[in-house]
Amino acid sequence: MDIIDLRSGSHLGLKQIKVTREMEEGRSVSGEDNEPLSPMARMFHEPDSNVYIITIVGFKNPIEPNSFKANLVHTLLKHPRFSSVQVADENNGGELKWVQTEVELEKHVIVPKVDEEMASQGAADKFIEDYISNMSKTKISMSIPMWDCHILNLKTSDAESVLVLRVHHSLGDGTSLMSLLISCSRKLFDPLALPTFPAMKKKPIATTTWLCFWIKLWSFFLLIWNTLVDMLMCVATLYFYKDTPTPLKPPSRSVACTPKRIVRRTFSLDDVKLVKNATNTLIWLIRVYLKCFAIGPFVDRQRCRPSNHSSRLISLDISTVNMRHEAGKEWEDNLPNNIRLRATLFINLRSSPGIYALGEMLKKNSKAEWGNKIGYVLFPFTIALKDNPLEYIRDVKEAMDRKKASLEAKFRHLMATVFVRFYRTRLAKFPSTTMWFSNVAGPQDEITIFGNQVTYIAPSLYGQPVALTIHVVSYAKKMSMVLSVDDNIIPDPYQLCDDLEESLKLIKKSVISQ
Repeated sequence: MDIIDLRSGSHLGLKQIKVTREMEEGRSVSGEDNEPLSPMARMFHEPDSNVYIITIVGFKNPIEPNSFKANLVHTLLKHPRFSSVQVADENNGGELKWVQTEVELEKHVIVPKVDEEMASQGAADKFIEDYISNMSKTKISMSIPMWDCHILNLKTSDAESVLVLRVHHSLGDGTSLMSLLISCSRKLFDPLALPTFPAMKKKPIATTTWLCFWIKLWSFFLLIWNTLVDMLMCVATLYFYKDTPTPLKPPSRSVACTPKRIVRRTFSLDDVKLVKNATNTLIWLIRVYLKCFAIGPFVDRQRCRPSNHSSRLISLDISTVNMRHEAGKEWEDNLPNNIRLRATLFINLRSSPGIYALGEMLKKNSKAEWGNKIGYVLFPFTIALKDNPLEYIRDVKEAMDRKKASLEAKFRHLMATVFVRFYRTRLAKFPSTTMWFSNVAGPQDEITIFGNQVTYIAPSLYGQPVALTIHVVSYAKKMSMVLSVDDNIIPDPYQLCDDLEESLKLIKKSVISQ
């Protein structure tokens, strides 16, 4: 799963791929045979969170399957997780462990027959979308390494071919898989160089010694207080403190077993940077803001359609928002009070966050560890009408600053470590929020994978216990928002994409007019 990095000062440099002797011999990442799955990896095997990562990559040319398979032998298969099966240890309570095996590529690389004479590109796009939706109805057998890739040599509206890589989440999180993907990549205009990533710089705070001491002391007490509050909220959410019922919230966690439809919308990264520079805000905060601003209008449309959810209330219309932000007009705020709508945000817990090449992640005691090194926090969405769209960004920043001053993400990781391993209770489950959200930085340059030029990268999930998951990934000068939705809950995900696009237009207009 892709993740949000709450920390700054990340080292995002990449080093050349180095395959260690342990990797050549097929040993586990830690160097030990029969290594057990981590607690977080085991959470992704729970019945209501049996999660698979889907990464869709578009190319500017058709893919030659035999050449692609040959390259996998020297890259992907060198990674121990992709050449291991998960076996239950009957002598240890059925605990799953990694066991090396021989990989039969024919079982993992699928090249389905497609109709090359489709009437239009739109039909091809729909075929790809339906194909991936049908994939979400299936699972990979645990008798083989839990990954596969599907090569679809079909021309779509923005690609000549599409690669769909499916990986069970127990193999690694979004940072791990992005690192693996990038290690197979090179810059388009420099075939010998690995891609570069945007680096975050931490601004030094100029203070006197005594003032610095009091700031640190206050920060410490604030950290303790926020963590205690978040710990209580965590337990309360698992047992009784639920989100307000809305058309986006599924009636039960059984939604994890339903197929998902994955759609995406691409935006200009320059537009996002324009808002970032004008508000002095991090880019990923802008991305979270777009969700906050767009969710309300979409929920209102869902409320008005005939369904079992039609009686649930959240009232906000995008046309009202547009008119409200026109100069000189006043509108009555009819929104219900005390709406509780939260997202589960996944957080990178690595001591050295960022994207690294595969060889660096697999080094012993490396700070850039492979695996599911993630925690998560509950992020509250504000559904309200405001006179100035920039106020939404300020609200998001305030909420995220509070989450940064808390150990909530590490506490939830600790909960997984303790309760998944020893006590099978609700505390070993993901909380029932309205949606999931994650974010990962992609390469700044246009890239090639095994010599094939990439047009877009779109990661997503299925098997999660929510009806809406939003992933955001940047690539070159573009930013893609990828939605994974349950058709029964959200029958028109394209409308939500339109609202996201309209949100960016509104905030950009507000920035330019200032």
